[in-house]
Amino acid sequence: MARPKRSPLLFGGLMASGLAILGLAIWATSPMSQAAVNKDAKPFKDTKGPHLVIQVAGQANGTVVIDLLPKVAPKTVAQIVKLAKEGAYDGVVFHRVIDGFMAQTGDVKYGKRGGDLSHAGMGGSTLPDVPAEFSNVPFKRGTVGMARASDPNSGNSQFFIMFQPNSNLNGQYTVFGHVISGMDVVDKIKRGTGPNGMVTSEPDYMAKVTVEQ
Repeated sequence: MARPKRSPLLFGGLMASGLAILGLAIWATSPMSQAAVNKDAKPFKDTKGPHLVIQVAGQANGTVVIDLLPKVAPKTVAQIVKLAKEGAYDGVVFHRVIDGFMAQTGDVKYGKRGGDLSHAGMGGSTLPDVPAEFSNVPFKRGTVGMARASDPNSGNSQFFIMFQPNSNLNGQYTVFGHVISGMDVVDKIKRGTGPNGMVTSEPDYMAKVTVEQ
């Protein structure tokens, strides 16, 4: 199979380049255990949506509800909502998952369960890329951010959910939502291996993704 034309740093760049090194460094030196983070984390307030409802299947089974933030990132939220309503996210795997850092999914092109996942993390969707919508909303446990490459305006369909806070990401990636229900499910998502956290065997996946207005 021919290599995809997109650079492997696109979207996958969230983990393949700077963010992987940054996130792992912060995680490795953090004095807080996951249990401590879970205990101290305050639940996010529901801004009344719209809500992205993800049915997770695999090692983790359950429902994750993400409160989307159109006032913070209107273009990004519109893109996510459109893809979800089209059913584009159904069956997409969590291809990169690093314990103590984040779980990444949303590769509509290369990340479908049951297909060839060797290029998962290198694709997007048929929709145009979305410009960066950086804000002062911090990356906490349960924050949902848009994956991108080195170009700030290269976000498209991939996104990640934080297991722990990481202030070094603040203002560098678009925050477009936060988990208001189901973080216990997120915590159980199958972890990857190696420095990039690739899940190489039977990754967990989004069985169904819907939008509740």
